Amino acid sequence: MKKYSMLLSAALLCSLSLFSGCNQGQKKEEAPAEAKKEIYLQLYSVRDDIKADYAGTIAKVAEIGYTGVEAAGYSDGQFYGMAPADFKKSIEDAGMEVLSSHAGRPLAEPAADTNWDETWAWWDTAIQAHKDAGMKYLVVAWIPTPKTLVDLQAYCDYFNQIGEKCNAAGLRFGYHNHNFEFKEIEGELMYDYMLTHTDPAKVFFQMDVYWLGEGGKNPVDYFNTYPGRFELLHIKDELELGKSGKVDFESIYNNAEKAGAKYMVVEVERYTGTPFEGVKESYDYLNNAPFVKENYSK
Repeated sequence: MKKYSMLLSAALLCSLSLFSGCNQGQKKEEAPAEAKKEIYLQLYSVRDDIKADYAGTIAKVAEIGYTGVEAAGYSDGQFYGMAPADFKKSIEDAGMEVLSSHAGRPLAEPAADTNWDETWAWWDTAIQAHKDAGMKYLVVAWIPTPKTLVDLQAYCDYFNQIGEKCNAAGLRFGYHNHNFEFKEIEGELMYDYMLTHTDPAKVFFQMDVYWLGEGGKNPVDYFNTYPGRFELLHIKDELELGKSGKVDFESIYNNAEKAGAKYMVVEVERYTGTPFEGVKESYDYLNNAPFVKENYSK
């Protein structure tokens, strides 16, 4: 009976004290929550699904594990037909972050014929929309291939001016490559010319690592030659990530600090199965890769 009373007393003490040794011991046994890697998705990867079911597609992207998105549906001050604040809410309600968007307005051909009043009015609307959507970055995804260095220099000057406007609004402005930028124009490699004739304080480059390889170049070589210029990386392969063997993702991630990369954005353009299977397989590839850190922005 005495032994039973002692056990009962000990049990009561343990249950009544929030700071008892029993409670502390229980807390020590609880496993810490596993940190989530920051992995973003370019929504062009699920472009057809978005057209069919926007809300359902965003929910599935979040369910896969992506922490944020880059938009590919900007037009006339809206994203996917929604006001910027509504687009932001739709992404945040799904538990993700709005990081960036692709948008752009090319110069006239020739550039001297550009209507600058209309052009800057377009950019003022676009920049405000990106700011209202809570984005950090605004990225031009493509320009017509310039025919001469004069044409190319016009784009470099144009980008510097856009970048200045973006900086004033609290955004960063960048350019995303394909593979045509790795051709020569009057003896100058287009991509290198753009890197050396734009102001790093106003223009960063969102390197698409797959397209750079298709242009015959090595991403890490560019990180070493132009350190700090690549704030965003498009993490892409011919199909799902890691499938082709063409892209050395481990070297890219291991040299991300030299690149200046703060965010990695997955883009899947072609698939072996469905788009959702492709973006999930690509997410899993990075999430399970030991060379991918939790984040690069801190």
